[in-house]
Amino acid sequence: MNHLTPPNIMTGFILLGLTQNPHLQKILFVLFLFIFLFTVLANLLIVITISLSPTLSAPMYFFLIYLSFIDASYTSVTTPKMIIDLLYQRRTISLGGYLTQLFMEHFLGGSEIILLIVMAYDRYVAICKPLHYMTIMRPGLCHLLVVWIGSILHATVQILFMVK
Repeated sequence: MNHLTPPNIMTGFILLGLTQNPHLQKILFVLFLFIFLFTVLANLLIVITISLSPTLSAPMYFFLIYLSFIDASYTSVTTPKMIIDLLYQRRTISLGGYLTQLFMEHFLGGSEIILLIVMAYDRYVAICKPLHYMTIMRPGLCHLLVVWIGSILHATVQILFMVK
Protein backbone atom coordinates (compact mmCIF):
# COMPACT_ATOMS: atom_id res chain seq x y z
CA MET A 1 0.00 0.00 0.00
CA ASN A 2 1.38 3.41 -0.88
CA HIS A 3 0.71 6.78 0.75
CA LEU A 4 -1.93 7.68 -1.89
CA THR A 5 -4.16 4.68 -1.17
CA PRO A 6 -6.71 5.25 1.58
CA PRO A 7 -6.38 2.69 4.41
CA ASN A 8 -9.90 1.25 3.88
CA ILE A 9 -9.38 0.37 0.18
CA MET A 10 -8.45 -3.26 -0.50
CA THR A 11 -5.63 -3.61 -3.06
CA GLY A 12 -4.92 -7.34 -2.91
CA PHE A 13 -5.18 -10.65 -1.09
CA ILE A 14 -2.77 -12.73 0.96
CA LEU A 15 -2.96 -16.38 -0.10
CA LEU A 16 -2.43 -18.92 2.68
CA GLY A 17 -1.72 -21.84 0.36
CA LEU A 18 -2.16 -25.55 0.93
CA THR A 19 0.44 -26.06 3.63
CA GLN A 20 3.10 -24.19 5.58
CA ASN A 21 5.51 -27.18 5.64
CA PRO A 22 8.45 -26.32 3.28
CA HIS A 23 9.22 -30.00 2.53
CA LEU A 24 5.59 -30.73 1.63
CA GLN A 25 5.46 -27.55 -0.48
CA LYS A 26 8.32 -28.86 -2.64
CA ILE A 27 6.57 -32.22 -3.08
CA LEU A 28 3.31 -30.48 -4.00
CA PHE A 29 5.20 -28.20 -6.41
CA VAL A 30 6.58 -31.20 -8.32
CA LEU A 31 3.25 -33.04 -8.23
CA PHE A 32 1.14 -30.09 -9.43
CA LEU A 33 3.72 -29.10 -12.04
CA PHE A 34 3.65 -32.63 -13.47
CA ILE A 35 -0.17 -32.73 -13.51
CA PHE A 36 -0.36 -29.26 -15.08
CA LEU A 37 2.16 -30.05 -17.82
CA PHE A 38 0.51 -33.40 -18.54
CA THR A 39 -2.94 -31.81 -18.81
CA VAL A 40 -1.85 -29.00 -21.11
CA LEU A 41 0.29 -31.23 -23.33
CA ALA A 42 -2.41 -33.93 -23.59
CA ASN A 43 -5.02 -31.36 -24.62
CA LEU A 44 -2.69 -29.76 -27.14
CA LEU A 45 -1.87 -33.21 -28.53
CA ILE A 46 -5.60 -33.82 -29.06
CA VAL A 47 -5.92 -30.46 -30.85
CA ILE A 48 -2.93 -31.16 -33.10
CA THR A 49 -3.97 -34.75 -33.87
CA ILE A 50 -7.51 -33.83 -34.87
CA SER A 51 -6.39 -30.75 -36.81
CA LEU A 52 -3.83 -32.66 -38.87
CA SER A 53 -5.95 -35.75 -39.59
CA PRO A 54 -8.03 -35.45 -42.78
CA THR A 55 -10.31 -38.32 -41.69
CA LEU A 56 -11.39 -36.53 -38.50
CA SER A 57 -13.44 -33.76 -40.09
CA ALA A 58 -16.92 -34.47 -38.67
CA PRO A 59 -18.54 -31.76 -36.52
CA MET A 60 -17.97 -33.91 -33.42
CA TYR A 61 -14.20 -33.60 -33.88
CA PHE A 62 -14.51 -29.87 -34.53
CA PHE A 63 -16.18 -29.55 -31.13
CA LEU A 64 -13.56 -31.81 -29.50
CA ILE A 65 -10.82 -29.43 -30.69
CA TYR A 66 -12.57 -26.53 -28.98
CA LEU A 67 -13.21 -28.59 -25.84
CA SER A 68 -9.53 -29.53 -25.56
CA PHE A 69 -8.46 -25.94 -26.21
CA ILE A 70 -10.84 -24.63 -23.53
CA ASP A 71 -9.66 -27.28 -21.07
CA ALA A 72 -5.99 -26.38 -21.65
CA SER A 73 -6.82 -22.69 -21.25
CA TYR A 74 -8.91 -23.26 -18.12
CA THR A 75 -6.06 -25.20 -16.54
CA SER A 76 -3.67 -22.36 -17.37
CA VAL A 77 -5.69 -19.65 -15.59
CA THR A 78 -4.95 -20.37 -11.93
CA THR A 79 -2.65 -23.38 -11.77
CA PRO A 80 0.61 -21.58 -12.72
CA LYS A 81 0.05 -18.99 -9.95
CA MET A 82 -0.58 -21.77 -7.43
CA ILE A 83 2.51 -23.70 -8.55
CA ILE A 84 4.74 -20.63 -8.33
CA ASP A 85 3.31 -19.70 -4.93
CA LEU A 86 4.38 -23.10 -3.57
CA LEU A 87 7.98 -21.88 -3.87
CA TYR A 88 7.57 -18.53 -2.08
CA GLN A 89 6.86 -17.65 1.54
CA ARG A 90 4.91 -14.46 0.81
CA ARG A 91 1.97 -15.29 -1.44
CA THR A 92 -0.16 -12.39 -2.61
CA ILE A 93 -2.37 -11.53 -5.54
CA SER A 94 -3.48 -8.05 -6.54
CA LEU A 95 -7.14 -7.18 -6.81
CA GLY A 96 -6.76 -6.79 -10.58
CA GLY A 97 -5.06 -10.17 -10.87
CA TYR A 98 -7.79 -11.77 -8.78
CA LEU A 99 -10.57 -10.21 -10.86
CA THR A 100 -8.82 -11.26 -14.07
CA GLN A 101 -8.55 -14.86 -12.85
CA LEU A 102 -12.18 -14.82 -11.72
CA PHE A 103 -13.36 -13.45 -15.09
CA MET A 104 -11.34 -16.05 -17.02
CA GLU A 105 -12.59 -18.90 -14.82
CA HIS A 106 -16.20 -17.87 -15.35
CA PHE A 107 -15.64 -17.21 -19.06
CA LEU A 108 -13.91 -20.53 -19.75
CA GLY A 109 -16.22 -22.49 -17.43
CA GLY A 110 -19.26 -20.99 -19.15
CA SER A 111 -17.72 -21.70 -22.55
CA GLU A 112 -17.16 -25.33 -21.59
CA ILE A 113 -20.76 -25.71 -20.42
CA ILE A 114 -22.10 -24.16 -23.62
CA LEU A 115 -19.82 -26.36 -25.70
CA LEU A 116 -20.98 -29.51 -23.88
CA ILE A 117 -24.58 -28.51 -24.61
CA VAL A 118 -23.69 -28.01 -28.27
CA MET A 119 -21.96 -31.40 -28.34
CA ALA A 120 -25.08 -33.01 -26.84
CA TYR A 121 -27.16 -31.37 -29.58
CA ASP A 122 -24.69 -32.68 -32.18
CA ARG A 123 -25.08 -36.24 -30.85
CA TYR A 124 -28.88 -35.82 -30.73
CA VAL A 125 -28.95 -34.85 -34.41
CA ALA A 126 -26.56 -37.69 -35.31
CA ILE A 127 -28.75 -40.28 -33.56
CA CYS A 128 -32.27 -39.00 -34.25
CA LYS A 129 -31.78 -37.58 -37.76
CA PRO A 130 -28.83 -39.50 -39.25
CA LEU A 131 -29.86 -38.90 -42.88
CA HIS A 132 -30.10 -35.14 -42.35
CA TYR A 133 -27.05 -34.87 -40.10
CA MET A 134 -24.67 -33.34 -42.66
CA THR A 135 -27.21 -30.76 -43.81
CA ILE A 136 -28.17 -29.75 -40.26
CA MET A 137 -24.65 -29.70 -38.78
CA ARG A 138 -22.98 -27.78 -41.59
CA PRO A 139 -19.68 -25.99 -40.84
CA GLY A 140 -21.27 -22.53 -40.66
CA LEU A 141 -23.69 -23.67 -37.95
CA CYS A 142 -20.90 -25.37 -36.02
CA HIS A 143 -18.91 -22.11 -35.97
CA LEU A 144 -22.02 -20.17 -34.94
CA LEU A 145 -22.76 -22.59 -32.08
CA VAL A 146 -19.24 -22.19 -30.69
CA VAL A 147 -19.51 -18.38 -30.44
CA TRP A 148 -18.93 -17.50 -26.81
CA ILE A 149 -21.31 -14.56 -26.38
CA GLY A 150 -23.14 -16.29 -23.53
CA SER A 151 -19.87 -16.95 -21.71
CA ILE A 152 -18.71 -13.35 -22.03
CA LEU A 153 -22.06 -12.11 -20.74
CA HIS A 154 -22.00 -14.55 -17.80
CA ALA A 155 -18.44 -13.67 -16.80
CA THR A 156 -19.05 -9.93 -17.07
CA VAL A 157 -22.16 -10.12 -14.89
CA GLN A 158 -20.24 -12.12 -12.26
CA ILE A 159 -17.43 -9.56 -12.15
CA LEU A 160 -19.86 -6.63 -11.97
CA PHE A 161 -21.63 -8.18 -8.99
CA MET A 162 -18.25 -8.89 -7.36
CA VAL A 163 -16.99 -5.31 -7.75
CA LYS A 164 -20.17 -3.61 -6.50
